[in-house]
Amino acid sequence: MKILGIGLIGFFLLVFQKFVYEKLWYRHLSVHIGFAQDHIFEGEQGELKERIENRKWLPLAMLKVKFKTDKRLHFDNHKGSRTTDQYYRNDVFRIGGGEKVTRTLKFIGVRRGYYTINEIDLVASDLFFLDQMISEQQISAEIYVYPRPYDSNKLYQSLIQLNGEILSKRHLLEDPFEYRGIREYQPYDDMRRINWKATAKTGALKVNEKNYTSLKNVRIFFNIQDDNILKKEDCVEISLRIVASLCAFFLRQGIQVSCYGNGVDIVTHQPVSIGSKGGQGQMDAIYRALARVDIEQPAADFAKIYEEKLFCGDSGVFSCFVAPNQYDDFVNLLERYRDTRRPFIWFYPVSQHRQPKLPPALAKFITVVYPEV
Repeated sequence: MKILGIGLIGFFLLVFQKFVYEKLWYRHLSVHIGFAQDHIFEGEQGELKERIENRKWLPLAMLKVKFKTDKRLHFDNHKGSRTTDQYYRNDVFRIGGGEKVTRTLKFIGVRRGYYTINEIDLVASDLFFLDQMISEQQISAEIYVYPRPYDSNKLYQSLIQLNGEILSKRHLLEDPFEYRGIREYQPYDDMRRINWKATAKTGALKVNEKNYTSLKNVRIFFNIQDDNILKKEDCVEISLRIVASLCAFFLRQGIQVSCYGNGVDIVTHQPVSIGSKGGQGQMDAIYRALARVDIEQPAADFAKIYEEKLFCGDSGVFSCFVAPNQYDDFVNLLERYRDTRRPFIWFYPVSQHRQPKLPPALAKFITVVYPEV
């Protein structure tokens, strides 16, 4: 009878503790997951911090914290994890009553992007592992992996080699208050620049020519349309690195920069469009926009969304184009842009160290960018 009594008491205790854990395990339990930084650059190390606080007397013999994130965040410790289309993490903790545990997971951001963790699953057990209790928790953890800037010195040398005359005037634009002379009218000239007195005297259309002052802004355009069967993903990524480097290059000189591209933002689902501005805040905005470009979505029609912006406004503004493909509509657009005599350069990334065949009419405006060594 005594053995039977002890057995009944033991059974009662097992059932009672199981009941207690089912009711109380999640009470006063705080689980937080967040990135230590809001951004890193490609190839840099970041940290993800897991913090668990059990603010009750009841210990948790086993608590699993499960979450998933993008596989392009490479974590050092792969114990309890697996990688398929995403990275799945399963960390196990043992935490006593009134105890706080913090764990730091190191990772490398191997590819530009915008990465989030939106949900964690918690799995706990009672003291004797008789049952598992499960709960889902919504969280908001995010990190930007900025594109690694392409070597700005290489780009600067490319500017010099491609067109020294354009480069020498990269800080110049026409000053509407400073008169330089009169010349023959050209089809691309604005009608408002015609000098009617000189036209009446000579019998031929004449236009006023203005002097130059320091450049106020630069426009950076990128076209990452990629309709090939074999995608040029590496060239597209190089394109975004070049854009980042060009923007940083001009902003460091105190020049205002605008950035436009047909890459679709993974958050807003709109093409990148950042108006002209200067300072570090502008560079941060550009980095974030480039990080969020989703190359798995088809790029928007570059000519359709940016043709009007290209041909309107100040004709002296300097424009940089970055595109890894020579699609006819884009080449035709740049040929028409060339005919307006606006200064520009096209940076053309390639995947191999050999000279590609370039559009003859634009060849002198193109700088081929080869893979980094």
